Amino acid sequence: MDWAHARQSTCGLAHARAFALIALVFGLAAGAMAAEAQGLAPLQNESLRRVRDDLLPRYGAWGLGGVVVLLAVFFLLRGRVAIELGWAGLTLRRFGRFERAAHWLLALSFVVLALTGLNVLYGRQVLLPLVGAEAWAEISSWAAWLHVRAGFGFMGGLALIVLPWLRHALPSWRDIVWLAKGGGLLVRGSLAPAWKFNAGQKVLFWLVLVGGLAVSLTGVALLSPFRTALMSKVFAGVNALGVVVGLAPGLPVNLTPSQEMEHSVVWHGIIGLGLIGVVIGHIYMRTLGLQGAFRAMASGEVDVNWARQHHSLWADRQLEEAESEAPPRATLAE
Repeated sequence: MDWAHARQSTCGLAHARAFALIALVFGLAAGAMAAEAQGLAPLQNESLRRVRDDLLPRYGAWGLGGVVVLLAVFFLLRGRVAIELGWAGLTLRRFGRFERAAHWLLALSFVVLALTGLNVLYGRQVLLPLVGAEAWAEISSWAAWLHVRAGFGFMGGLALIVLPWLRHALPSWRDIVWLAKGGGLLVRGSLAPAWKFNAGQKVLFWLVLVGGLAVSLTGVALLSPFRTALMSKVFAGVNALGVVVGLAPGLPVNLTPSQEMEHSVVWHGIIGLGLIGVVIGHIYMRTLGLQGAFRAMASGEVDVNWARQHHSLWADRQLEEAESEAPPRATLAE
């Protein structure tokens, strides 16, 4: 049938893919970090300058390092979340070609943005001593060129994932059950029913969508220096929302063009680092964390037992639809 077919277990290949992807992100990130202040004009606002040149690099490194440590501890305590019933040998189509193309456009462009962005934040301390001033300057020049162009790919991918996934990312009461059970990830044998997207994936979707939109808008503002009033409008919106909920943020709303640029630089870095932390967690879960998960975006197919374990409601519906569409079996006449 076109909905399911037999396939042999390829655990070794899946593991190789997992380690290769982890090596790409962590290995290259460690070697491509750079100092943000290197290519930017000094900020006039003392508070913002301290955030950009001191607090952001320091706490950003602690934050990203903390994410990696937490994931490592979780892996040591829980291990890889295996398919409890083993490989079924039958698969369900989870993501089509359009969905996978949109995902990989978003993912690969983000990896480029992350590496080149980290190059702006930490490389003077890490990369410069390793390669020397001339090579580091060349790397930084190409990194800046790549960062701008990858940004447009990222924005395109961000727009494309909304089309097929928005309806699956809307909250439902089952998300509360999933969260209460820890997604079935903390205790073996504890299953948490979910449709195509579970609560964790929904949170990820909205973090990437909102965070991606924010980092894109601040990036566009930096590409059009002194021509936008983005931060003034954002601060005005936050102030208005604060009034509704009984708070008074009192953020400045009449920023000069220079102040607009300064706030855009700082917030672009903060949001970007936050997204990197989120994506590191996502990469871990889809590779080392969950057995069989990477196949969903590699081939579009997932094992039936994997689907029943992590997305049982979706899997049952897919199987029922496939059975109803299958031609009736021939019977022998008596």
